[in-house]
Amino acid sequence: MKRVFLTGASSGIGLAIAKLLVAEGHEVWGTSRNLERIPKTPRLHPIRLDLADRLSIEDAFNSALADAGYLDVLINNAGAGHFGPAELLPLETITSQFQILVFGQIQLMQLALRHMHSRGEGLIINVTSLASQLPVPFMAAYNSAKAALASFTMSIQLEFAHPGLRIVDLQPGDIRTEFNQSVIVSDNLDSGDAKVARTWEVVERNMKNAPGPDLVALRVLRLIHAVEPPPRVTVGNAFESKIAPLIFRFLPQRVRIWGLKRYYGI
Repeated sequence: MKRVFLTGASSGIGLAIAKLLVAEGHEVWGTSRNLERIPKTPRLHPIRLDLADRLSIEDAFNSALADAGYLDVLINNAGAGHFGPAELLPLETITSQFQILVFGQIQLMQLALRHMHSRGEGLIINVTSLASQLPVPFMAAYNSAKAALASFTMSIQLEFAHPGLRIVDLQPGDIRTEFNQSVIVSDNLDSGDAKVARTWEVVERNMKNAPGPDLVALRVLRLIHAVEPPPRVTVGNAFESKIAPLIFRFLPQRVRIWGLKRYYGI
């Protein structure tokens, strides 16, 4: 049985992870800004957390730690999205996305590492995104924030030498959740812009045809049980998670941009 601190446990991928882990006998301290959204389930302990508030982050982690006694696993899963032209993005929007998707999650990672160092073991799973490698048009703040967390994760992996502690970058592709309904659409968005409309149509179609969040939850369960979890894992349909990243790795930037524009019809 593992004791797990999981952010974003009230919906989507986080909820699927929480349900599977408690069904497998693990104890989960799951976070949300609204505790009413977390199901009342044995072994699932609701913790209020607002990733936009640094004091809330520290209080939430310390509260879970005090309740659990110790934590084996941190899963940085909570997210947020924004859709709008990059050239018109307000700095406040970019700052908000980076606070939620990068700075808040790094703060939790550092808190967890200090605790895990003292125990000599632990696992951190940072849920980034394949958008860090294959960016989605008109989601520049989200793409770049996920890329920043992926890069920070790899930096720690480069520096880290503790044999009992593992850090994993988990990169989902399109997963069928309510995420698109929570994406904030820019006030500057021109609904008549054909590029914007076509991109959103592809994003919506991909979401409807994507595998469900249970696929990610199963991968997380395997990572928790693994003796030597890999440093980076992609999950999603075969083309998105395996073929496209492999192809793009060897293409020049000009061809990558051309291919993504063709894919989104822009």
